[in-house]
Amino acid sequence: MSKPRKIKSTLNSGVIVPSLIFIVGICLASAIFPATVNEGLNIVKNFIFVNLNWVYVWSVTIFVLFLIFLMFSKYGDIKLGRNDSSPDYSFFSWISMLFAAGMGIGLMYFSVAEPMQHYSNEIFSKNTYVNSAKNAQLYTFFHWGIHAWAIYGMVGLALSYFAYRYKLPLSLRSCLYPLLKNKIQGRWGNAIDVFALCSTFFGITTTLGFGVVQINSGLEILNIVPSTSFTYQILIVVTLVTISVISATTGVDKGVRILSNINIMIVILLMLFVLFLGPTVYLIGSFTEGIGNYINNFFSLTFNTHVYEEASLPWFYNWTILYWAWWISWSPFVGLFIAKISKGRSIREFIAAVLILPTVFNFMWMSVFGNSAIWLDNHVAEGALSALANNPDALMFRFLEYLPLTKIISFMVIAIIMIFFVTSADSGMFVMNSIATKNAKISPKWQIAGWGILLAVLALFLLNAGGLDALQSMTLITALPFSIIIIIMIACLLKALSIDKKYYEQEFSVSTVPWSGKFWKDRLKQIVTVDSQSDIDKYIDDIAKPAIMELQNEFNQNNVEAKINECNDPKFIEIEIQYDLLNNFIYGVRNESKEVPEYFQTEENLSNIEEGKAFFPLAYFGDARQGYDVKFFTKDELIADILKHYERFVTIISEEKNEMFISSNANRRMR
Repeated sequence: MSKPRKIKSTLNSGVIVPSLIFIVGICLASAIFPATVNEGLNIVKNFIFVNLNWVYVWSVTIFVLFLIFLMFSKYGDIKLGRNDSSPDYSFFSWISMLFAAGMGIGLMYFSVAEPMQHYSNEIFSKNTYVNSAKNAQLYTFFHWGIHAWAIYGMVGLALSYFAYRYKLPLSLRSCLYPLLKNKIQGRWGNAIDVFALCSTFFGITTTLGFGVVQINSGLEILNIVPSTSFTYQILIVVTLVTISVISATTGVDKGVRILSNINIMIVILLMLFVLFLGPTVYLIGSFTEGIGNYINNFFSLTFNTHVYEEASLPWFYNWTILYWAWWISWSPFVGLFIAKISKGRSIREFIAAVLILPTVFNFMWMSVFGNSAIWLDNHVAEGALSALANNPDALMFRFLEYLPLTKIISFMVIAIIMIFFVTSADSGMFVMNSIATKNAKISPKWQIAGWGILLAVLALFLLNAGGLDALQSMTLITALPFSIIIIIMIACLLKALSIDKKYYEQEFSVSTVPWSGKFWKDRLKQIVTVDSQSDIDKYIDDIAKPAIMELQNEFNQNNVEAKINECNDPKFIEIEIQYDLLNNFIYGVRNESKEVPEYFQTEENLSNIEEGKAFFPLAYFGDARQGYDVKFFTKDELIADILKHYERFVTIISEEKNEMFISSNANRRMR
């Protein structure tokens, strides 16, 4: 009997060692000296928010404008992958997963709390009820809308593009390839990944901590547990992290996808319940007016630094700037996860989906819950909900007490938070493992589970010691340097897209001579007949193969090493010349079929149709450009066609600007 194969760790020491030292060090300091560490980090955070808030404002604005530009530009049709690649997930599953990873727990935590806090804030409460309610909705839309998703989308797009188009590792280091070139494999690349891993870990830990507290609060209100003690928080964390580990070790295709699909459907049901059993007409009207208000104020909100309104500056720092810093600090995690599930989408499809669909849903969600709470507070609760504005842990559940079926809906809310907890944790495990292994394709399950255990232990450690606030401050501070890194990513992405577009649009030489009309009678016979599979196999054997073999011989005589790849099932033959570039030069001919319409099958000259299909020899290329039918080509014409593609290829690779396409591990063939 053979010995079972030992599964080795795929962790990269250059990333994991400094990351763990920093993560554990910060967590220990935050737990042992929570007050001191939090005070010191708060000083740094407040200095950044007060003196460098313009960096966040300009960065987020640039992200939004750049993505909108890309969506409508000539680069929008470029695929995140080969030109012939297709998405790995259905559109619904894709949207569900990116939504669950991006804002799940936050939406449950702040959907009632944030609008209520804006509504009851003294800055807005000086106005009338109408203006206070409108401003509460407007700023909630602003913080949870296009700007937030532009941050996630920018990082996710850069990662997807360089990973699937350039065949580089799915890692933040790859996004700086046009600038650093091969240095991304060394210390510079490791430093970027260490930063991403620490930022991801801190962001997930603090968010999961908030989720645990809210779940515990809801269970206490429902009399499931007697208090919000640390003992019950341990039970909640152990239970949910165990589920997360099981989900993560089953893979994205099963665990994360299934949970995300289930949760998005439950979320929609909950939203519809509140919409139809709450003040329905008011909610629909306020949502409609809120969209218009948001569009009308979009640019003024985007560029507003409140410099002329000193009284509102503390609010501006504690809300808008904090949100921008929070989204930026979360972007390595969410961006990596979005990139992992977005292969095969076009840039235009990616941007439109990531910017618009989650934004519209967020607006609907915030309108239904936030505006319902404000309406109930003003018409029914007589200020009881606004009085709880500073207790966001319990506010959602107190709000539900004013709706029918309170207990059932409260249990549903807890279930949603738990599933969001699980999807955030298991997707976080995937992302952290991906960063720590330089995107290893296969990692042992115990290694993925280890990230979940580390998350649970340190989150509980900080919850017990009161160190979550310090960790949150640390997370927000890291957003400043990362905002600059994302801007550099934009420059790198724009440079790469420009080269990409020129590469695939490179024209043939004007010296290329098309096939002549010498054999027009034979071609007429070919045009009016339909070939069978065996006919095309014969064409490949009699025309394509001799042409490619003759050309290979000539290449070899000119000191160009060319090899022939062929197969009989499916039938194809190709010539390949290796250059260690993004794509080797490949020109092949394969037997391809196409459907023939039923009305056309009745023609007398179509006796060779097999099961409603016609066959033809398709020319294809190593860089996945669109192929074409070559059945009318003679041997010499086929050789000429191969040479014109080879001339185009040599012209492209001889230009220095295309150096970015060089990647020794990038060659893949698609037949």
